[in-house]
Amino acid sequence: MKKIIEIKQDNSNIRVDRWIKKNIFLVPQSLIEKSLRHGLIKVNKKRVKSSYKLKINDIVYLYNFNPDVEKKNKKKYIATSKEISSSEKFIIENNQNFIALNKPSGIPVQGGTKSHKNLVDILSNSKIFNEIKPYIVHRIDKETSGVLLIAKNREYAQLLTSLFRIRKIHKTYLAICEGEFQNNSGELKHTLSRYEKNKKIDEVAKTYFKVLDKNSNTTFLSLNPVTGRKHQIRKQLLLCNHPILGDKKYNFNTKSNKLLLHAYSIKFMINKVKYEFKVKYPDYFEKVLKIKRLKFI
Repeated sequence: MKKIIEIKQDNSNIRVDRWIKKNIFLVPQSLIEKSLRHGLIKVNKKRVKSSYKLKINDIVYLYNFNPDVEKKNKKKYIATSKEISSSEKFIIENNQNFIALNKPSGIPVQGGTKSHKNLVDILSNSKIFNEIKPYIVHRIDKETSGVLLIAKNREYAQLLTSLFRIRKIHKTYLAICEGEFQNNSGELKHTLSRYEKNKKIDEVAKTYFKVLDKNSNTTFLSLNPVTGRKHQIRKQLLLCNHPILGDKKYNFNTKSNKLLLHAYSIKFMINKVKYEFKVKYPDYFEKVLKIKRLKFI
């Protein structure tokens, strides 16, 4: 059985072995190397090395290349027409290179072992991504609401990812946390630990904060993370003894049903063009502010 695939722009300049793992099957490197040597995988009907970088209009030939392994892209979530139309309403910016949207709480950006329904699979079926695919350039937690960027092509996916890495994309979060902050502004700096298999990895986390309002029981904060560690804001506020209301992972005493953390704004510059997107916090966030008698923004 022969399969023929033409390389489009989004997949140009990628090593052929990485392209196979990304688009065909997640297989061991040794199996790809063997298949290339034996001619089961060819480019433009010629044998190539695994390091060969694909070009636009290259033709990849797969000859009986059907390894009995798990596909990298697991079965996608099949969204309903209602979910698709609802997801399109989240979008606040839509241009040829990326979208910005207001992600609701309760839905993950991508599918995982514990969640099947996800934003990417839903958007993939929308008219916004007709014949193109969404590229994730950053994430916000499942229970966190707020502004999210998704690229429409590989060029902008790489560009936005690079801007995040060099800290040229600036994000502001809003949080309602327990207790009264003593300082009205400042810097949170902690060493956070995570594990990869059995290896412990320590990483410095840095976040600037500003108190928007407070009382003896609760504080309403604006937060600007400098680094991008997993659950950074949630972990840092716990370490400060001011866990976020509704955080069922890091606040065992919480009575709120929703995580009171919202990605409020994001701003950056590309080719001297400034972009800034803001999304108001959800109704449940505003309700808690009223109950706690904290001022709105």
